[in-house]
This record gives sequence, structure tokens and C-alpha cells, in this order.
Amino acid sequence: MMDLGSFLSTFDAEPGYLDWAAFGPLSTTVRADLHADAELLGAGRASGIELVAEHEPEARELLADLLDADVEQVTLQPSTTYGLMHALYGLAGSLMLSRAEFPSLTVPATRAADALGSLELQWLELTDGFVTPDVVRTALSEETTALAVSLVDFRTGYRADLSALREVIGDRLLIVDAIQGFGIVEADYAAADVVCGNGYKWLRAGRGTGFARFGERALERLAPVLSGFTGTDRFLPVDEVPLPAASAAAFTVSRPDHLAVTRLAGALGDITAVGVPVLEDALTEIVGDVMLVADRYEVPVITPRDPARRAGIVTLAPAAQDAAPLAAALANHGLTVSVQSGRVRVSPHVGTGSATITMFGDALAEFSAARVW
Repeated sequence: MMDLGSFLSTFDAEPGYLDWAAFGPLSTTVRADLHADAELLGAGRASGIELVAEHEPEARELLADLLDADVEQVTLQPSTTYGLMHALYGLAGSLMLSRAEFPSLTVPATRAADALGSLELQWLELTDGFVTPDVVRTALSEETTALAVSLVDFRTGYRADLSALREVIGDRLLIVDAIQGFGIVEADYAAADVVCGNGYKWLRAGRGTGFARFGERALERLAPVLSGFTGTDRFLPVDEVPLPAASAAAFTVSRPDHLAVTRLAGALGDITAVGVPVLEDALTEIVGDVMLVADRYEVPVITPRDPARRAGIVTLAPAAQDAAPLAAALANHGLTVSVQSGRVRVSPHVGTGSATITMFGDALAEFSAARVW
């Protein structure tokens, strides 16, 4: 077990970093594990190579625990998009999703529909950017075979209610991009049939640390179109092409980058040791502080106020004439955020200290003082 204070000691990013939803600076644990395993691989000893490879089952077991899944349902992927492509290219019927989703969903879905001819896209019409149970219920049809959704919307910070979405869609497939919430908030992952994510944001594990979980319904209904040589029950299938594996392994292409797996396992180990509920409580408080500062200087926030409907993203929506001055004020005060389409996305982590919140307040104070009402 690890207490919250010990977990916080694994953060050493400079004050002012509020862009964890874009990239998570690597934790001290991850960097130490990476350096140690790089040395093992550099020595060329078989024992060292085997030791590093042992992180693969370790990472899958940690993922299975956090996803409330059987380890045979969990695969390691190069990215979130790779996992989602396995699901979307293997899907037939009518897929419901929003055009406002991150391109890891919309682009592969469109490519799959265009290339295979077995998939039709049913685009959801949103009024506030939120994929809610009511929106899905209104759009649902007999032809709908699956719903694809982000656990946490990258634009607004809205956290989807997976349990309620499952209730609405019945036994249709629920495909979830979990990258903006996995490891920092609790979710009913068992309600989903496919869950994909990556460790380079909130897990602080760097790129190449993707994963996917394929539940029983997914294994029954999805075709392993992008299955590679690791997608069989043979260690190295030569001189023949065996059938795809009956497990989620069918949805893999090749063996993973073991140094990436080292990073993922180290990050997951820390999260498991401290516990997601503890991290969610801490993050809820920090996100609340960010919202209070925004409210103090009358900067509109479109992220839900209900902690159950948000995670680590706070999206500010200033008036059109205020967007550039606000972004400039934040940059001038040494703050790193994401700015897109006139909105400012602020994403703290549990390791975001009081100095960064103070910097954020100072930036908004400067912006407010110069604003023309």
C-alpha cells in the first residue's frame, strides 16, 4: 500500500503545468523503472531480457484489476487508437457516436465504414456536447448495434455515466475511450464491452502504453480483422495460419515494446497501491479549486459542477473577444494549458500544488483587470 503523500512525491513537474489531459510528465517511479530495465536490456544477458519481459503479464494483471475484468480479456496496445481500431474494424451493423468525439473514434469509424461496407454510422446530434443517456435513448433505433463514447469528453470534461448508458442500450455493444479518466476516477468498466486507453496522460507513463479490454459480448461479435501473428494460440505460427485465439489476444498485432510495458506497469503499480478512490477524492478537491478561481474572476466554466460528472478537465469558455487575452495572460504567468476554438482547457492532477493554483489565480486577476466590459 502507498499513502497519498508518497504518491504525490512521484510528481516533480515544474509549477504552472495544467495540461495533464494533453500529456503527463513522467513520474519518478516510471523513470527509475525505465532506466533500470534499459540497463538490463543493454547488457545482453538472457536473464535480464526475460526479467524485463515479465512486466507484460504484470501490467495485464494490474489492468484487469482496475478494469474489473478477467486478465484474458486484457491486451496491451501501442495506443488508445489501436485498441479502438480493433473494435471498430471488427464491428458490423450501425454504430452510434458523436461527431464531437476525439478523432481516435471518429476517424477509424469512418475509415472502417468506407473500407468494409459492413458498418453504418449513426451520428448523434448534441446540444451541449454531452453524450447523455437521454440523448442516446432518443436516437436509439432497432438498427443500432453499438455505441462508442468517451468516458470523459476531451472538450468539455463531461464524464459519461457508463452504467446508465448500458441500461439504455441493452445488450448492444458499448465501446469506451477511457483515456481521460482511467486511473483517476472510478467508473463502471464492467458495463462496457470494449475499454481502451493509454498511459501517456494521467498515468504519467509516456507514449506506447496503450491497452484494451474486450468483454464476452465483444469477443462473440467482433471480428479480429486486424489480428497479427500474436493473435493466435501459437507462440510462433509458422508453416500454417491458425485460427484467431478465442481470447482477447486475437485483437493484437505483434508483441509489445517491453520498455513501454515497464513504464506502464510502474505507473499502474503506484495507482493500485494508493487506490483510485483516494486519487479521485484528491483530484475532485483540486478541480473544485480551479473552478472557484474561475468563478471569482467571472470566467465561464462549461464543465459540469457535479463531481460525479467530471474528472480532471475544466473547460473555460470566455467570450469571443476575451479568448486571446485570457490565453495570453495564462502564458505570461508561466502556465501550460490547451487552447482550442476559443476555449481554454485547464487540467490539473492530484500532484498540482498550491503554487500552481496561485499562479492560475494571478493570471486570471490580470486578465480580469484588463478586460473591457
